[in-house]
Amino acid sequence: MSRATRRQFLQGAAGTTLALPLFESLAVGKDKRSRPRQRMAIYYIPMGVVRKGFFPGEEETLLPKFNGATTKAIGIERSVGTKAFEDLTPTQEPLEPIKKKVSFISGLDRTYKQGTDVHAQCGSCFLSSATMDSVTESAYPLDRTFDHIVADSIGAETPFRTLTLSCNSHQDNKESIHFDNISWYGTGHVTPSIRDVRQAYRRLFGTQARGSFRNITDLVLEDAKELQRDLNKRDQDKFKEYFAGIRSLELQIDRLEGMRDEIKAANIDLPADALLPRGEYIRTMGDIMVAALQTGLTNVATLMIGPERWNTPYLFESLFDKPMSHHTMTHAPHKFVNELLQIDKFYMQQYVYICQRMDAIIEFDGSTLLDNTIFTYGSGLGDGTTHQFNDLPILMAGGEQLGVKQGQHTHVPDNTPLANLFLTQAQLLGIEINAFADSTTTISDMKR
Repeated sequence: MSRATRRQFLQGAAGTTLALPLFESLAVGKDKRSRPRQRMAIYYIPMGVVRKGFFPGEEETLLPKFNGATTKAIGIERSVGTKAFEDLTPTQEPLEPIKKKVSFISGLDRTYKQGTDVHAQCGSCFLSSATMDSVTESAYPLDRTFDHIVADSIGAETPFRTLTLSCNSHQDNKESIHFDNISWYGTGHVTPSIRDVRQAYRRLFGTQARGSFRNITDLVLEDAKELQRDLNKRDQDKFKEYFAGIRSLELQIDRLEGMRDEIKAANIDLPADALLPRGEYIRTMGDIMVAALQTGLTNVATLMIGPERWNTPYLFESLFDKPMSHHTMTHAPHKFVNELLQIDKFYMQQYVYICQRMDAIIEFDGSTLLDNTIFTYGSGLGDGTTHQFNDLPILMAGGEQLGVKQGQHTHVPDNTPLANLFLTQAQLLGIEINAFADSTTTISDMKR
């Protein structure tokens, strides 16, 4: 391989490849960049949140009774404007070590289109939010999603224009595809998501089927040693850190697959994936996503943490002693409020883990992967019990190198569309568009 080619891939035995990050020692010709690549990633949580745990000022509000409302529901009056993001709510507490690199945007709404299930629409249309009259061939206001719009600009030269991952590997699908997918090529055309950690790893890094060959890190080790001689000290340290991370990722995948095999052999009534540790599964998918962003395999990724409305239980390790159904509990909030608050915090902890992984990766100019990535946390519901589409839980980490104002809480005016957030992000990423979906303007306080 030429030096420029070897910057991105190492070839090993049996045609196995390992993608590499950009090393300044090997950058030649067109590979020299004045700044790192721009990236965008989405972390979608299902079933909304318990508002009193997530939103400041709502700690003492009464829990609502379950209802299927799809109109404006609970929330308190807040002053429009921006202030420092300092006093974290119980659900936000895991953000403490990275809060200076996170922005909290409250007050964003989606408009509900009658005639569809509330959960199906909130998930499938989270990254679309088409205007009510622009889509005529579907009951859903579902058009080409934001990840593909961004990929047109910053993903065209990557091996994967978009990377679509899901943390739902259950096989007992009882719902339509609209409950379980946030990325769409267009109305009625879903982007298939990768749900199995081994499959995701194999597709991205060119490994063979499990058991066919040794681990990828063993297969490319000799070529890796040869490559290191061409690297300066800083890049050698960077390479060793990356190589150790990939090796650790392989071990994580082996561990999860071993646990699944043991559970299946025990002939337990529940699906095997219901007993897999939820956090470890999410973190492994997160590590795969981070490695893909780091190496330039993709610049645009979505990670759907779980499906909307499915009642299949999950094992939230460290929280409960048996698998629990998140959706079922949202229908009985007075009975399960403590459990629901724990799940919300659990999902936040996994988001913070991924943020910290990004922030620990140093780019060739000294900035971090997180500094060059806009990483959004969000849900299509403002509350899992009321099913409200207003005042959605939205956080945005990273993007310091892209002109994002960090460490602040911005409360937008009433009736501000969620699409305004995505339009703002598009412009921060250098995409020259003046409108997206049902947007009305950008959120100026998000930009430096």
